[in-house]
Amino acid sequence: MSELERLRDEIDKIDMELVDLFEKRMERVLKIGEYKKNSNIQILNQSREIEVLEKNISRLKNKAFKRETKDFLNRVMEISRDLQRKCVMEDNSFLLENKGKGYHSCALDVKLRVGYQGEGGSFSEEALIQHFGSEVDTYNVREFEDVFEALKNDKIDYGVLPIENSSTGGISEVYDLLREYGFYIVGERCIKVEHNLAALKDTKLEDIVEVYSHPQAFRQCREFFKEYPHINLIPFKNTAISAKYVSEEKSRNKAAICSGKAAELYGLEMIRSNINCNKENHTRFIMIGKDIEVHEVSNKISIVTTTSHTPGALYRILGYFTRNNLNMMKIESRPIIDRSWEYFFYIDFSGNLKDEAVKMTIKQIRENSSYFKLLGNYVGHKI
Repeated sequence: MSELERLRDEIDKIDMELVDLFEKRMERVLKIGEYKKNSNIQILNQSREIEVLEKNISRLKNKAFKRETKDFLNRVMEISRDLQRKCVMEDNSFLLENKGKGYHSCALDVKLRVGYQGEGGSFSEEALIQHFGSEVDTYNVREFEDVFEALKNDKIDYGVLPIENSSTGGISEVYDLLREYGFYIVGERCIKVEHNLAALKDTKLEDIVEVYSHPQAFRQCREFFKEYPHINLIPFKNTAISAKYVSEEKSRNKAAICSGKAAELYGLEMIRSNINCNKENHTRFIMIGKDIEVHEVSNKISIVTTTSHTPGALYRILGYFTRNNLNMMKIESRPIIDRSWEYFFYIDFSGNLKDEAVKMTIKQIRENSSYFKLLGNYVGHKI
């Protein structure tokens, strides 16, 4: 037996063990689904899935397989949710096949409604799917504020919004809206962003006169366009909307900066791939809801505060993190309208609201702030 044959034989044996274990897992999945139905619990439990990922990835002996293990477990959990929903839909063929095994309609026929800004194929939609899964009902809108309005009017259960980019920084409009509407951050997702120049099939780079995209995309691709000063950059609401527009215009003089998914969705051809300056370009998306949601695994806290306009006021606020041994991860300032040179400070730090050190820190900051709001305690997403 050759070395290749020997290795393949070992893989065959491992696959047989995997199939046996997978079958056992699916049997438990259906029983859990039945319990969720009887207890009026939704199928998707994001904090539980994150806990499963972290617990099992930490057991890896070879950390080089961390990303592959995460992808594998994510897919297994997605299949598990799909199996439960088959029962929800009263799939007769499935029920007949499993007659006598104790499987019934095993979960609630209720889907989460999640809103995002843009069109299908956008990075916001990708963040939505990665966080909530593909079984939710999606609701896309034109403006960032439309997401907040939809949540306010109960058209959606959650919203997905970009809040900062690793190359261009915070998205000020979203920070302002988050404070104005008083909603909470319940989760986050970091998406690797690769911008592509896309146009109609057979378009050449020298044909292009106008490029459409979101202003953030232009900023992230500024080095590329320095070589083509004749191209007119036209701001649009969203990268995916830009791709859709170029597709509908049917002009080889027009192109869009968009994701590969959006280019494919709208029948465009990629003229240049990954044109962003920073090849490790990521956008952080937040998931917002009407109510605060805190779980045992929640490890990141966001607040907004203002201090008195006196020397050392901000210094005192920041000092509480050091004294209570908490890691401040980010601070973002936004001007207070009608109060020149005064600011709202948006702060992210590590911790859980059930921890005594966190309780003490929040108490101290609140007492020394002229304005304070807790924005959320959620699970931070690691790249």
